[in-house]
Amino acid sequence: MAASAPTKTVLRLRSESKPLEHRSALTPSTTAELLKAGYDVKVERSPERIFSDDEFSAVGATLTDEYSWPSAPRDDIIVGLKELPDKPAELPHTHVQFAHVFKEQDGWTDTLRRYADAGGTLLDLEFLTDERGRRVAAFGYHAGFCGAALAIKNWAWGLAHPDGEPIPAVQQYTDGKGFYKDEAELLAQIREDIANAADGKAKPPRVLVIGALGRCGTGAVELCEKVGIPSENILQWDMQETAKGGPFKEIVDSDIFVNCIYLDKEIPPFIDVASLSSPDRKLSVICDVSCDVTSNSSRQQNPKNPIRIPGITATTFDSPAIVVKDLTNPPLSVIAIDHLPSMLPREASEAFSHALLPSLLQLNDWKNSRVWREAEKLYETKVELMRSREA
Repeated sequence: MAASAPTKTVLRLRSESKPLEHRSALTPSTTAELLKAGYDVKVERSPERIFSDDEFSAVGATLTDEYSWPSAPRDDIIVGLKELPDKPAELPHTHVQFAHVFKEQDGWTDTLRRYADAGGTLLDLEFLTDERGRRVAAFGYHAGFCGAALAIKNWAWGLAHPDGEPIPAVQQYTDGKGFYKDEAELLAQIREDIANAADGKAKPPRVLVIGALGRCGTGAVELCEKVGIPSENILQWDMQETAKGGPFKEIVDSDIFVNCIYLDKEIPPFIDVASLSSPDRKLSVICDVSCDVTSNSSRQQNPKNPIRIPGITATTFDSPAIVVKDLTNPPLSVIAIDHLPSMLPREASEAFSHALLPSLLQLNDWKNSRVWREAEKLYETKVELMRSREA
């Protein structure tokens, strides 16, 4: 009697439910590699994903109905990017995604309980690291790239609207899409914004990027370079420049400040209300790409965030910037969008998914794979912490 063929590991790419989320954890090209390696890849149809359903079926993936993953066999691994919808309440599968709970963000225990109480597992993409502790895949480069682009667009908008009118929704300057079809389209538009700023009379903005040596900061700097901002107008700061502690006058002396640092401890603020009150302030736009704008237990300002401006919360593609109260001449806009790479969903998805691919190829034996085993240990540690606080 012939031996039965080994059961294939099933990966299910779910359709994202977050509004205006067009990125994808898997792309047609990485799906093809997984299929070649023997995985069974099922892809939910999606009206928002930047890659069409036909692109996935063309490489051999099986298309399934949108939101069919809750009824999938329990052994199937559910792959996605952003947070899950509130229903179903119980999550018994193994999920690969960004969940935004392990740093004790708002509602973290309620979210984590959905996995733990149902016997599920959360393998969080944010915490997958290699042997050196470096993340195996991240959207940082494109977050910085898109954040700098939106900041420059807001700077140009502000010159034309000195009364402080907020910049409109991203859909209004992307033909209703809410994203750019490719990098070339974005760059062309930002170059035009700079050329036409103040009816063509404005000089290129002075942009200060903090965290310039990391993935995110590199993206911000390269965007500035690609749209033609002179090198002398691009201030690249990292740990050496910030070691003395803020607030920093160089920030308020710049037109745009792009914050690209990741912090897990409190440091002196880069800017605060006092420094922003300088009569010589030129700063008109802050893009907080790091977007750690709220604390883990309330909607109050996160004390670890070095941008100390009261009343700032996360912003969205529908309403990209908050105009700070009581600051005029010029008004100050703050951008704090937590999924900036969705402005360039195709390039961002391809870069991320290909960086993640070596780890994805280990999911057929993930319990014995270091990167996934460590992710499971972190999940179990956070569940234990949750349980101890409930006791």
